[in-house]
Amino acid sequence: MNPVSLIFLAFAMSTDAFAAAIGKGSSLDRPRLSEALRTGIIFGVIEAITPLVGWLLGQAASQFVADWDHWIAFVLLVLLGLHMIHNGLRADHETEQEKPGQHSFWILAVTALATSIDALAVGVGLAFVDVNIFLAAGAIGLATMTMVTLGTMLGRALGAVTGKRAEMVGGVVLILVGATILYEHLSAA
Repeated sequence: MNPVSLIFLAFAMSTDAFAAAIGKGSSLDRPRLSEALRTGIIFGVIEAITPLVGWLLGQAASQFVADWDHWIAFVLLVLLGLHMIHNGLRADHETEQEKPGQHSFWILAVTALATSIDALAVGVGLAFVDVNIFLAAGAIGLATMTMVTLGTMLGRALGAVTGKRAEMVGGVVLILVGATILYEHLSAA
């Protein structure tokens, strides 16, 4: 995977967490930088761990699917991208949730885990491409930490509309990364 694709992948993985952070930030009276950083670190660490777990699962299965690995990565990324676009297009009343007034560690950790399931699936897909998984996981974690910190700080001002758009953009980026992986493998053959 080339460096540009890796950067796009990292930020695409952070968009759903960014959307969640906007919601979390909008539930606070005046989010302070310390709360935003704390939230960003929790999300970033979890988002960095999940692709590693997915990669390990993918490595275990890679010997059985080596001839189809680029297609698997492509399909996983496209499906995840379409899912993110679908979530971004859903009406507000379908996704409206009660937002807590206080962000405990466990609420943030569970939210981070929920938004990192896609990174787990991406990790599975990354097991089938030539990528340094530790670099990829670190990039995903750092991008997520940055985006969640910003999302928390911007949440009150930006609200749910931007969060939904960010998730849709992330979905499109995932589809493009999947297409790039497929193109790189097919053009090398």
